[in-house]
Amino acid sequence: MTNQSISNDSEILMAQPRGFCAGVDRAINIVKEALSRFGAPIYVRHEIVHNAFVVNELREKGAIFVEDLNEVPKGGIVVFSAHGVSQEVRKDAQERGLQVYDATCPLVTKVHLEVVKMCKDGFTVLMIGHPGHPEVEGTMGQVKKGIFLVEKLEDIQKLSFPDDEKIAFVTQTTLSVDETKQIVDALIKKYPNIVRPRKQDICYATQNRQDAVKFMAPQVEVVIVVGSMASSNSNRLRELSEKLGVPSYMVDDPDQLKAEWFVGKKRVGLTAGASAPESLAQSIVKRIQEFGPRQVRSLPGVVEDVTFSLPKNLAD
Repeated sequence: MTNQSISNDSEILMAQPRGFCAGVDRAINIVKEALSRFGAPIYVRHEIVHNAFVVNELREKGAIFVEDLNEVPKGGIVVFSAHGVSQEVRKDAQERGLQVYDATCPLVTKVHLEVVKMCKDGFTVLMIGHPGHPEVEGTMGQVKKGIFLVEKLEDIQKLSFPDDEKIAFVTQTTLSVDETKQIVDALIKKYPNIVRPRKQDICYATQNRQDAVKFMAPQVEVVIVVGSMASSNSNRLRELSEKLGVPSYMVDDPDQLKAEWFVGKKRVGLTAGASAPESLAQSIVKRIQEFGPRQVRSLPGVVEDVTFSLPKNLAD
């Protein structure tokens, strides 16, 4: 690609908001604070957030990421990821004598508490989410029975609870707002008395980033989503812009960009998933500019001012 293929008024439009949410920021700070206070190694169960850049940066500082607590030495220090863990994992950590710092996003914890209360009150709970995702596993693992996963509309057709069954639902926090609405509407149609959460489970950051993409997409010819493949909310942003008719690509390294994506494209839109740092987004902007000169313009949007405090046992 040559500079001649880029017009003088070509732009990169930056979605607002984008990048880190309060839950991700808190989780990363918990690992950094633990490393600063206790030194390496600090063990982290699962990727602290789903972003390769962040995970590699923390790994270089001395964090060791594990999928099973049997990889943590007895008495070791372990951080639970922002996605949350099941009660079984918590019990396992206690039995192993591990020193635990919980980085579960407070908005995920809210869903955990909802599930426990609903089941205690005699409800069968349906969780809308993606199988295998650590947040889903953690949420469903808050109770031993009485919770079932619904991923798509076809799953609802297979449900066969009796008419007098007390049914409620919760959702994974990082889903597509539009997709989830379809499933919720179908659940309400099948079970008119279904009980919904007091507040929408899809987190404010997921909602805001999807709204920002809806505003940005009609103004651009290609969308770049900064995020890793394992990131649910980043995948939803790419899917959303594709559904809005704009070619969209997800990258978590500048080297993944391809010059041909931008040939003949006057306006490029850029957003970042809630687990992608702004420094990574800016390095990707610079690489796009290397393909040809472009002005950078930030779009108007919601300014987030939410913050979450560190766990008490780490803040003291």
